[in-house]
Amino acid sequence: MRLARYFNNHDIRIEEAPLPRINSGEILVKVIASGICGSDVMEWYRIKKAPRVLGHEITGEIVFSKSDKFKIGDRVFVSHHVPCNQCKYCRENNQTACETLHRGNYDPGGFSEFVRAPQLNVELGTYRLPENVSFAEGTMIEPLGCVLRGQKVIGVNKQQTVLILGSGFSGLLNIKAAKLKGARVIATDIDEAKLKLAREWGADKTINAKENFDLKADRIIICTGAFAAVAQAFKAVDRKGIILFFAIPDRNIELPMENFWRNEITMTASYGAAPADLEESLALISNGKIAVKKLITHTLPLADIQKGFALILAGETAIKVVIEPQSTAVKRALSL
Repeated sequence: MRLARYFNNHDIRIEEAPLPRINSGEILVKVIASGICGSDVMEWYRIKKAPRVLGHEITGEIVFSKSDKFKIGDRVFVSHHVPCNQCKYCRENNQTACETLHRGNYDPGGFSEFVRAPQLNVELGTYRLPENVSFAEGTMIEPLGCVLRGQKVIGVNKQQTVLILGSGFSGLLNIKAAKLKGARVIATDIDEAKLKLAREWGADKTINAKENFDLKADRIIICTGAFAAVAQAFKAVDRKGIILFFAIPDRNIELPMENFWRNEITMTASYGAAPADLEESLALISNGKIAVKKLITHTLPLADIQKGFALILAGETAIKVVIEPQSTAVKRALSL
């Protein structure tokens, strides 16, 4: 099979590798669609474990199963991270802090023609796709689940003004999720085309982030790695407000201690999604409450994954890039 091995953002190599062998309780999935996540292009973060096969937003068809839950031909979304449901974090409903969730993954990674899903991922992180959800739309289940998790962490509700800094892919999903909760949403970006999209996705007000703006928000969600957004967040957060680092900058920040203390500001972050978040995400996509298909701006074959990374890094026309590993693959018989 073919896979894309990441060395750095500008060096992703298409290689041949043997098909993964599956064990009891596992499944082998033919990857039909695999989204490029914003975290995939965070080179300062990803390069620490390079070379590796990235990709964690996948959908596909089961081509071999040793699981009683799933059969060959099932259309599925497979989560790369699943909790143990036994540790103290899981018992306290903080599954995204679970060490099993942080350590787990599938083999070799979503930017490949086939992946092996370990038994725990099969049992706790594999979901059948409804017929009305396409493979490409299914790649949005994980990122939307992360958005839902983040907004639960900070308790977004209809009483609040929510400021979303950055109106790229994650910013747009956060806008829609906050609007579904009834919040008043203000969104920023430096790109006028993205601000237009933010309005289309429900933002009550948009602001060019290059301009000085004076407002107070109850909840602030940082959806950009731009360092300037951190200062904007601390300036705009209201008393008793919460700042959520949904995206993070590539270096440490300086905390405005007096403002933080005197106004009782909370600063927090969210990582990943728990099974309940993924189930909610799938339901929102399936029932059409969040039309994720509109966010897919590019679909590319695996051979063009380098172009996909370049599109995301340029940040101009691309909102969501989806890789289709099978689109140019030669149909081959599987001997398993």
